[in-house]
Amino acid sequence: MNKYTGKGVYSAIAIGKISVYKRQEATVKRVRIQDADAEKKRVAKAKELSNQELSEIYEKALKEVGETNAQIFEIHMMMLEDEDYNESIENIIETQMVNAEYAVAVTSDNFAEMFASMDDAYMQARSADVKDISNRIIKNLSVDSNEESAVTGKMIVCADDLAPSETVSLDKDNVLAFVTAKGSSNSHTAILARNMNIPAIIGVGEEFLKQIKDGDLAIVDGFKGEVYVNPDDDTLAEMEKIQNEDNEKKQLLLELKGKENVTIDGTRINVFANIGGVANIGAVLQNDAGGIGLFRSEFLYLENSDYPTEEQQLAAYRKVLESMAGKKVIIRTLDIGADKQVDYFNLDKEENPALGYRAIRICLTRPEIFKTQLRALYRASVYGNLGIMFPMITSVSEVSRILEICDEVKKELDADGLKYSEHVELGIMIETPAAAVISDLLAPMVDFFSVGTNDLTQYTLACDRQNPNIESFCDTHHEAILRLIQMAADNAHKHGAWIGICGELAADTTLTEQFLRMGIDELSVSPGFVLKVRNQVRNTDLSK
Repeated sequence: MNKYTGKGVYSAIAIGKISVYKRQEATVKRVRIQDADAEKKRVAKAKELSNQELSEIYEKALKEVGETNAQIFEIHMMMLEDEDYNESIENIIETQMVNAEYAVAVTSDNFAEMFASMDDAYMQARSADVKDISNRIIKNLSVDSNEESAVTGKMIVCADDLAPSETVSLDKDNVLAFVTAKGSSNSHTAILARNMNIPAIIGVGEEFLKQIKDGDLAIVDGFKGEVYVNPDDDTLAEMEKIQNEDNEKKQLLLELKGKENVTIDGTRINVFANIGGVANIGAVLQNDAGGIGLFRSEFLYLENSDYPTEEQQLAAYRKVLESMAGKKVIIRTLDIGADKQVDYFNLDKEENPALGYRAIRICLTRPEIFKTQLRALYRASVYGNLGIMFPMITSVSEVSRILEICDEVKKELDADGLKYSEHVELGIMIETPAAAVISDLLAPMVDFFSVGTNDLTQYTLACDRQNPNIESFCDTHHEAILRLIQMAADNAHKHGAWIGICGELAADTTLTEQFLRMGIDELSVSPGFVLKVRNQVRNTDLSK
């Protein structure tokens, strides 16, 4: 038995077999070959496998995100059969006598550059599709048809690290837990794990990956941040006992369903849920959240190989609003940048991306993207109780410009004869010290504040949330952070706005009473924490 220690980011136990996440190598080597026909047969076989995969992905997407969002995979299947694309691959193999991987990579680069240089926006967007299809073919060129995975069914996914887009692409139904050699507990992969109620441990060290293999039995202890590989019988029995006890506690919490979020002395608070996509709505309803305090709309962009259209976004927003049946749904406008990179945005590499071109800064400088999202949001507003929230605010001028663009969008919708609700609440995130300090100026401009404690901690304490080496310095209970939250709460109430907390700190039940005494009106947490926070609220007495 080997034991590894890292940082647990969701408190639960998982027991199952390991699947080592294999990432496609970025570098394709040029290799001289002797048999061009054999290479062309390899391409044909890889294309056939790619087509099967895309067909399966399309069917899965059709069920999970609807026909509009699934259409991109139909387009990819059509592009696999593009005559010019395939002739280019074969020509490079024949004339240069090089390996299939190299021929596909060169063709990909040439076609992507050709599409990107076109004037038509639709054709420009096909550049990313060509790259995606080519990467899939290259991946399948290296697949050994005689090799079968050592693991089937539910598995513990182990990797050096996982990007948000990689986490999104995994089949959630077959993931028991995440374990990564690197990473931070504040990363969006960790947040996703908490969202999905999946045990996750990060930062177990690179030796871990060298010493494990597919099919190894493992125990992931999200409470202590420990991983046991090939555990002995005593350890296995002990951890199964803890897992059963934890499941019993969770069953007891279920008795709180339908109960109010009210303290012993009668103070009421909203307990909402944070989600990363339409697929999480079931967890919100299952855990009896009073609404959605944070819908991370950027995952619509992460899941796509092109900018999601107005109609695609409308379908997603409408579904979440209708599913919540009149309960409040707060959708955050796209928060791309920093650790959430999307190829087709073509963002420059930055030395300090967390302090760089991200979130509202992209929206205000690329208004065509921003307006598409706002049009979809306002059109969806007729299907439920919508609030729109804007991230990464630092100034009054930013909020003024946002409100101007919202007015412009509503006038455009009026001109197009499209309906929208007149009762959409607009709010901003308090996730920079600047926003908290000038919250007295910002509060009169909006309906609500929502405190993003993850970034507020990062910016207040000058601690990169993605850097595991300084995690011990990121004290989320630091007095400076709590004072900034108190300042924002006081100023919100003074000017008739309400205030919530949607960052990970909202689920910290050791702070629940303090947040209530601050006057926080809403706590929005991962769905699996809703009942735990409700339990803490109901056992708090603010009269003492």
